[in-house]
Amino acid sequence: GLGLGDASPDEGVVEDLPLIDEKAVEQLTEGLISHYLPDLQRSKSALQELTQNQVVLLETLEQEISKFKECNSILEINALFSEAKHYHNKLVNIRNEMMMIHEKTSKLKVSGINI
Repeated sequence: GLGLGDASPDEGVVEDLPLIDEKAVEQLTEGLISHYLPDLQRSKSALQELTQNQVVLLETLEQEISKFKECNSILEINALFSEAKHYHNKLVNIRNEMMMIHEKTSKLKVSGINI
C-alpha cells in the first residue's frame, strides 16, 4: 500500500478546483462592467463639469483680484497726488515768505541800512 510519505501534498487539490469556463468569465466581466460603467461615466462627466466650473471660478477670482489691485493702485496714486499738493503748497508758502523777506531787505537797503 501507499505510505503517508508517498502521497503528494497537492494530490486531490486539482480535482477540487472547478474547471474555469472562459466564456462564463467573459460574460461575468461584461456584466460587471455594464453594471458599473454607466455610473462611472456619469461620475466622469460630473467631475469634468466640476473641473471646468472651477477653471471659470479661478479666472473670475483672478479678474476680481486684479480689479482690487487696480483700486489699490488708484488709492496710492491719489495719496501721492495729495502729498504732492501738500508739498507744493509748502513750496508756494516758502517762496512767498522769501519774496516778503527780499522786499523787506530791499526797503531796508533803500533806507540806508546795510544788512
